[in-house]
Amino acid sequence: FKLPPLGYANDALEPHIDAQTMMIHHDRHHAAYVNALNNFAKDVPELGSTPIEKTLADPAYIPLQFRQGVSNNLGGHWNHTFFWELMTPGGAKEPGSELKSAIEGSWRNVDEFKERMNAAGVGRFGSGWAWLIHDGSGLAVVSTANQDSPISDGNTPLLGVDVWEHAYYLKYQNKRPDYIDAWWNVVNWAKVAEGFKAASG
Repeated sequence: FKLPPLGYANDALEPHIDAQTMMIHHDRHHAAYVNALNNFAKDVPELGSTPIEKTLADPAYIPLQFRQGVSNNLGGHWNHTFFWELMTPGGAKEPGSELKSAIEGSWRNVDEFKERMNAAGVGRFGSGWAWLIHDGSGLAVVSTANQDSPISDGNTPLLGVDVWEHAYYLKYQNKRPDYIDAWWNVVNWAKVAEGFKAASG
């Protein structure tokens, strides 16, 4: 398991997400998940050669004494790798036409969808994520605890916002709603559209 590069500078998402938070989040928190997985792989060699999504969907091959630890860290690694790609400096302010039409088919408009995502993120007690998913038949907004992944429930994540305190506390303190509002300014809608096309095709 390797820590993927961010793909942009730590300060690229300023002023919405500060450089110090990005450095700590990527170089320390995400790195810790990767290091833990490499340790687990010493005991469970199959872990290192099995696609991450396959393990998240069906971790039955992981010995019981390692399963929760593997699940926590594998989810953390996958979620964060995806999260970095879901953000970009200077991206589009709203989804492209195909994705926008799908969102408007599930909610009144993009603003109502954002309100649902915000509510899922703000309402997540403790640590976790808010997600836009494709559940096989259409779009839905869900929330998961800790580093749980929608993949484990058979769903395809399209967009996710990390609402662990380490994602925002340095800049926003306990004001999670302010962080989520700011985060919409850095969403990589092209990446979300790519996932939507793959999931609905």
